[in-house]
Amino acid sequence: MKKGILLLLVLILASCSGGNDHESEEVAVKNTSVEIVAENLQIPWAINQINSTFYISERSGTVMKIEGDTQSRQKVELKKSLATAAEAGLLGFVLAPDFAKTKMAFAYYTYKDDSGQYNRIVTLTLKDDVWKEEKLLLDRVPSGQYHHGGRLKFGPDDKLYATTGDAATDPEIAQDVQSLGGKILRLNLDGSIPEDNPFDDSYVYSYGHRNPQGLTWTDDGMLYASEHGPSAHDEINLIKAAGNYGWPAIVGDEKQEGVESPLYQSGSDMTWAPSGMAYYDGKLYVATLRGNAVREFDLETKETKEVVSGVGRVRDIYIEEGILYFVSNNTDGRGNPEDGDDRLYKVELNKM
Repeated sequence: MKKGILLLLVLILASCSGGNDHESEEVAVKNTSVEIVAENLQIPWAINQINSTFYISERSGTVMKIEGDTQSRQKVELKKSLATAAEAGLLGFVLAPDFAKTKMAFAYYTYKDDSGQYNRIVTLTLKDDVWKEEKLLLDRVPSGQYHHGGRLKFGPDDKLYATTGDAATDPEIAQDVQSLGGKILRLNLDGSIPEDNPFDDSYVYSYGHRNPQGLTWTDDGMLYASEHGPSAHDEINLIKAAGNYGWPAIVGDEKQEGVESPLYQSGSDMTWAPSGMAYYDGKLYVATLRGNAVREFDLETKETKEVVSGVGRVRDIYIEEGILYFVSNNTDGRGNPEDGDDRLYKVELNKM
């Protein structure tokens, strides 16, 4: 199954607009050798690895286990029926820190029942190759036709972070700190609210987000998030506790008192549609869907460039010991899948 392929990386002119603090400059890059690790994934969303085994959530409600050259699709038994709305389904998925002992994971999924459509965060337990929903941690996160958010990540503080979208139908909820929509949330692993969260008795960590889908931390504990903008003006943000990131009042480099400006934004003429992300050696690596690439953001120089392209839509990024793994997302109804799509790829960062 594994084979080397050459992907041509393209040079695109910088498109970020606004003040000098947020401008980005494209730089030339070389061709990169990328290896296919696994094929025939079904709308993959989140990459996890333990030892040499991968567990990748698939939006249709399964988990693909990849162990060497062997692949097996594991069933996920949920207590609610998955919603079939665009972008909805089994989204965020992270193995518990003690997974080797407990066989537990955390999941974020969109469901629909007689009361409406929502997102929820639950624990799953793996037994006999079947994941079963065990405990509900958080329910009734706003959902709509689009913009479900859905990324789950553990922070260096051992808390669970979740991104939520504005549910598309009512963007104003992103500014309402009483709503769970359009936020980055922070939870204890038992589902309770951390005492040191910035708002009293609230899961909300930051607000004013449109549809954030990526989270990562630097070695010194700084949190960054990726966010889908409205028909461009996609953002990469440095996240601060209690920070307001402006949606829907402002976009891109527009300014408003008390609102955080993006570290990077794609401008009015380019759409990245950024999703999963990871940090390595002073740089952020971000999966882009409309951008059809893995994109690198240098935190020191503020330059940004494509480092891998030619595989179509890219949903998630994972980095381990200098190797960058990423999944394509061409089977999600918005791409142009080829035979074998979707795939898990890898590339050595020192060869990029």
